[in-house]
Amino acid sequence: MPKMKTHKGAAKRFKITKKGKIKHYNAGHSHLLSNKNAKRRRRLRKPSTMSTTQAKTIRTLVKAAG
Repeated sequence: MPKMKTHKGAAKRFKITKKGKIKHYNAGHSHLLSNKNAKRRRRLRKPSTMSTTQAKTIRTLVKAAG
């Protein structure tokens, strides 16, 4: 069976931290920001870690080749 290739779309969107958690940027920060309050916009700016159930799927896509 050949090696599994890295999913390049996923590799650009997600980063794996040193401890193995998946870091991602939050959705909803590209447009329609005027009706979102400042606290919400600030929170959306920062990256967050993915839940463990979803992280398992993403890890197979990102860590396929390396």
